Amino acid sequence: MAAKPCKNVTPMRTESDSTIRQSAKPAVPPPGGATLAQPEPTLPAEHPLEILLVDDERALREPLAEYLARNQCRVAQAGDALTARKALSTRVFDLIVLDIMMPGEDGLSLCRYICERLNTPVMLLTARTEDADRIVGLEIGADDYVVKPFNPRELLARARAIIRRARALPPSMRITAARTIRFGSWTLKPAQRELIAEDGVVVPLTSREFKLLQIFLLRPNIVLSRDALLDLAQGREAQPFDRTIDNQVSRLRRKIEPDVKNPRYIRTVWGGGYTFIAEIEQS
Repeated sequence: MAAKPCKNVTPMRTESDSTIRQSAKPAVPPPGGATLAQPEPTLPAEHPLEILLVDDERALREPLAEYLARNQCRVAQAGDALTARKALSTRVFDLIVLDIMMPGEDGLSLCRYICERLNTPVMLLTARTEDADRIVGLEIGADDYVVKPFNPRELLARARAIIRRARALPPSMRITAARTIRFGSWTLKPAQRELIAEDGVVVPLTSREFKLLQIFLLRPNIVLSRDALLDLAQGREAQPFDRTIDNQVSRLRRKIEPDVKNPRYIRTVWGGGYTFIAEIEQS
């Protein structure tokens, strides 16, 4: 991975980057040159967003954390992956905002760890030159990305959209930890994010695979376009030649289909998208 270019910034404080801090008051202009004068419209006070912000650049991380804190977010900061892992072991977050390029363990490695073991959404912070890394991040389970330099207002809007989708399902449609979902020869245990085959073999799911399967299970026998799937999964529209959803479907098929070339569950609707064919039972 290429070295991160210097941004010619002056650190704000002398305290260690590996310390997690709660941000509370605004002090400096935000990254991307946006003005902090007016806070964004806020969510109800009883529903603050719990965000973990992971970036080794203090000059970017601290102003962004302060901006988010002004807009009904409770923000924990981490300057490296090790500190982020410690935070994740002691606290539950609604969203993790994660820089790709960091010294030591990089953002992609940490993203893979989060997506394989947690069900917490991830938003990547990337540079314009990191196209390949950005694609890999989405493939391993990240929910969205923002390209540096960015307007913090856009990042906040994207963060709210990701969390809103996670909270949006009505109680009757949520796949909760107390339920077991059966389809075909498979049993899904949402709390463990595991698929159990008929012979008892456990198949772990990444965060992205679980989310896509959940989307299908909540909408069986309905044709879902690629745009609709991408919006439900990541909250963004498909770009020309965007194969993100096709790649995700292919990976999920490899885990659940008896014959990938002749899918039983996830079927392609030519010119339409995909449909999930199965009888769903919850208990």
